Amino acid sequence: MIKNEKRMMRRLLFKILLLFLGFVLISIAVLLAFYSNLGMSPWDVLHTGIVNHSSLSLGQASQIVGFCLIIVSIFLGIVPGIATIFNMIFIGFFIDMINKLGILNTPESIILRILMLFCAIVIMGLGICVYLKSELGAGPRDGIMEGLIIKLNKPLWVVRAFIELTVLIGGFFLGGLVGIGTVLWAVSVGYSIQFASKLVGYNPKEVNH
Repeated sequence: MIKNEKRMMRRLLFKILLLFLGFVLISIAVLLAFYSNLGMSPWDVLHTGIVNHSSLSLGQASQIVGFCLIIVSIFLGIVPGIATIFNMIFIGFFIDMINKLGILNTPESIILRILMLFCAIVIMGLGICVYLKSELGAGPRDGIMEGLIIKLNKPLWVVRAFIELTVLIGGFFLGGLVGIGTVLWAVSVGYSIQFASKLVGYNPKEVNH
């Protein structure tokens, strides 16, 4: 019994480490896209738009949006898990913490900026797969997607596209960081996630959150 408990504790600790490693990678990806100054993902376009009209940092904007999504998802019948709460809190925290280190800035060279954006997309895919591999739950943005799929009874891609487009339009009118990178992000992040899933051995069909 004691051996089983120790094994379970080690397994839980490993899952938590995976979870936070994924959060750090996602935070790095967000900042690389931000400092490339070529455009960000639809959600981060919204976050930067909120920053433009408030005294919030980028990380704080991410946290507030995440909190609002958790509240909405609860009303849609999706109960948040531990990773959902941690996702909302710690990705924003890590974004601000890494940003305060001052190790990232926007290069003058367009080639270096494109490279930063490419690295952001690759690292984002890796970060998403790493934190999902922990099997501790999905983030608030995925929770709202699951809730709408159930309520609207529509295919995943339709709901996802609707959410992303709505968020992008909102972020655009708030003056968020939209650019060619936003388009590249939209068409390539799925491939990045697919590649990373093979790299880390993550299979969504086998995961039980």
